Amino acid sequence: MTSAKRPGSPVPATGAEHAVPAEEAAGPAPAATAGRAAPATGGEGPARATGSEHPVHALLSDGTTVRIRPTRPEDHARVLRLFTGMSPENLRLRFFTVGPASGTRAADRVCAPPRPGERALLALAGDEAVGVAEFHAAAGDPTTADIGLAVADRWHGRGVGTLLLEHLADAARADGVTSFTADALTENRPMLQVIADLGLRTARRFDGPEVHCTIELTEDERYLTAVDTRGRAADVASLVPLLRPRSVAVVGAGRAPSSVGHALLANILRQGFTGRVTAVNPHADTIEGVTCVPSVTDLPEAPDLAVLAVPATAVPEVAEECGERGVKALVTVTSGLDGGQAARLLAACREHGMRLVGPNCLGLATTEEAVRLDATFAAAPPLPGTAGVAVQSGGVGVALLGALSRLGIGVSSFVSLGDKYDVSGNDLLQWWEGDGVTDLALLHLESFGNPRAFSRTARRVGRRMPVLTVDAGRSEAGRRAAASHTAAIATPTMTRRALFTQAGIIATDSVGDLVATAALLRSQPPPAGPRVAVVGNAGGAAVLAADACAEAGLNVPTLPVPLIDALLEVLPPGAAAVNPVDTTAAVTGTQLAACLDLLTGHGAVDAVLVVLVPTALTAVTGDDLTRSLPPAPGRPAGRARPVAAALLDQEVPVRLLRAGDAAVPAYLEPSTAARALAHAVSYGRRRAEPPGTVPALDGVDTEGATALVADFLARHPDGGWADPRLCGALLDAYGIRQPPWAWVTGADAAVAAAERLGGGRMALKAHWPGLLHKTDVGALHLDLEGPGRIRAAYADLTGRFGELMTGAVVQPMAARGIELVAGVTQDQVFGPLVLFGLGGTATEVLADHAARLAPLTDRDAHALITAPRCAPLLFGYRGGRPVDLEGLEQLLLRLSRMACDLPQLAEADLNPVLARPDAVLPLDVRLKLLPHHAHDPYLRRLRAR
Repeated sequence: MTSAKRPGSPVPATGAEHAVPAEEAAGPAPAATAGRAAPATGGEGPARATGSEHPVHALLSDGTTVRIRPTRPEDHARVLRLFTGMSPENLRLRFFTVGPASGTRAADRVCAPPRPGERALLALAGDEAVGVAEFHAAAGDPTTADIGLAVADRWHGRGVGTLLLEHLADAARADGVTSFTADALTENRPMLQVIADLGLRTARRFDGPEVHCTIELTEDERYLTAVDTRGRAADVASLVPLLRPRSVAVVGAGRAPSSVGHALLANILRQGFTGRVTAVNPHADTIEGVTCVPSVTDLPEAPDLAVLAVPATAVPEVAEECGERGVKALVTVTSGLDGGQAARLLAACREHGMRLVGPNCLGLATTEEAVRLDATFAAAPPLPGTAGVAVQSGGVGVALLGALSRLGIGVSSFVSLGDKYDVSGNDLLQWWEGDGVTDLALLHLESFGNPRAFSRTARRVGRRMPVLTVDAGRSEAGRRAAASHTAAIATPTMTRRALFTQAGIIATDSVGDLVATAALLRSQPPPAGPRVAVVGNAGGAAVLAADACAEAGLNVPTLPVPLIDALLEVLPPGAAAVNPVDTTAAVTGTQLAACLDLLTGHGAVDAVLVVLVPTALTAVTGDDLTRSLPPAPGRPAGRARPVAAALLDQEVPVRLLRAGDAAVPAYLEPSTAARALAHAVSYGRRRAEPPGTVPALDGVDTEGATALVADFLARHPDGGWADPRLCGALLDAYGIRQPPWAWVTGADAAVAAAERLGGGRMALKAHWPGLLHKTDVGALHLDLEGPGRIRAAYADLTGRFGELMTGAVVQPMAARGIELVAGVTQDQVFGPLVLFGLGGTATEVLADHAARLAPLTDRDAHALITAPRCAPLLFGYRGGRPVDLEGLEQLLLRLSRMACDLPQLAEADLNPVLARPDAVLPLDVRLKLLPHHAHDPYLRRLRAR
């Protein structure tokens, strides 16, 4: 793409395709400087290291799959073919000269044995090299590197160059490079556009016919948004053969009507698929009127989509045949694949660029009129509609589709993800975001391949439509053994809930609650707040509903007097209208409708919950709730505020009471209605809030902290718990305020340290590697005043712990305050998690904590502080002064920054953190460091098993 001139090397130039949106145009390819990589292992032969040691697959802008890996010496011939295949004009732009010698020298350089400070990445489509990118660290400044890029002529305009630059930047960051430099000819507009569209901060300097570009590699929100945009376009393009195929083949279509393959074929035909249908069965001529061929290779044309219903042993071979035949996507319903079969299946899909749903799944369906595909073996097809559904469990999928059909809620597309080797919930969210049909997303996910990418997608999609999920796996038994308080607190449930909360996802505890909430959001606008008016024709039922609202976190406020008076005028004699509103059993349908109109039109409440029981006095029914609800464009229920009902005599858990285009959700249990309202309140609140930002922090020394961690791990290759001196130094590097303290190794030193710290009452804390909970073993003394007591305390500690003890911390006793806990734990799947809550020695027993995934935004930090039950104490309880809330937010934000900067930080446990009006101080700090290299969760790549 770009060129950078280096002494002793040919002058590279740039020429490549545009990035999004400029990638749509083809033209001369950009070019850039060359560079060799540091030695790396993995794969066949010596390879240059990337952010990953192993090849990765990623999607181009048109949905094509390419493989990206470090170059190897044996790549010389294919790289040379890339250069010799370039047009004279692109060669001129790439090398600032024309002739085959430049390409030969470039291939020699790129494929030479690796050297420190240089890396080169290759993009491959099959065995063809379609692009190469490289960087070379500047002499004397390893933080800056010249870059070079070339893309094969026939691959221009498909995003090869942009994708390679993203991966090259990731590899460079891992090597400590903070900026790229690149020179291009001013006429090389495609190359300059690629650099501009990357989303990285770029400075340009013009020098005659050349442009010198400096590209900062910091991943800020602008860059991540640009990567999101490119990734979304590529992902959606790759899913078209799955969800809008023009032709489908069922491989393993059985003759027996009871077979899965037969059911798949029959459902495709019954639903009226608009494209061509073929079947593969070597033992039949026709099935369901469809002509069969004996194998995939015998298909008259390559279908967009192949649905595999063959034995597990045959799946890898059939998948390979599909790839060779040109199939673009697979749905594999087969279960029982062993590890080798699974690896071969995915390898075939990656090698041939096929997206994969499954294996071990129910199939997929799309109800769009132009497609009408039901490639499932479910007993009944989904109703057409606008809800997108993705599930891992086929059984849950069948139950969910059945419940939605009973409610009259139709589906735009349904995907049973099964074992989720490839296509995931993140893919489906991006599809629904832009399919022009879906306005409600329902998910059942048991695992997450890339939670952080999923969170960004869900947060974006959630501002356009409600995204609901069942929080499956809450009782996961695979919780790792925890040593620190922070690790013990960080349960799988807390981690998943943090993901859902930050992503703006409505997380329910069951499929029933998911359906109940979907019914409310499908038929009613989300409440603007938590204030609910409860209306009932029986006092006891209304009390139950009010209790249910309180338990769900909703408010049932006392109504203002003018509204009470207005309600009593329309209700029967004997009615009470304080809240709950008791209409009495004598209420008529007309009176009930007038009551609801008053409540929903008044600003004193945000929603109304109606509880009705059958009585012999009047025939008020659920139909009366909809009688005064004419259709209203943009207002599903015809009223300004949502209405939900609990009909204690209905036979189903939830149904929709319809009147024309309007509907009211009716529930059997008031508690179900209250939970649905609470979920809707949370969704409405999150949608109304502006997105948070990760604030810039002053006084942070990331480079110094990284050096401290590297030094510790050099001395302790297996990692371990940092001693107090290292803990203090790391907190200092991130500007986290600490109380004064001193490290001592003898009684005399302890006395001297106490005098330097101002005298007064002191705490003496023993330390040795692996000591975590000092109170449990009596490894501390408190309220020590005077040299004599300090000497005696030190003697006691050394007498009891002997050579085990490596030293001690002397610290002045702190003034009283609220004891909190703050910490970090690194989850292998979810990444760093920041925890906060009530601290002290009983922190785990009290279990009053909240968590958010790092990096924290300003809103995340505030939400963490307000989430625990102890939050009122922090804001000033019963006349007390609030603690230093700004200092508390700063502590959490700085812990978050530390966790993101230092992937080796396995655990951080600050307990107690003393919160007072004048300060927030961690009194005890434990940090665990382990060797670990983080992978960028936002780097575009397809998942690997």
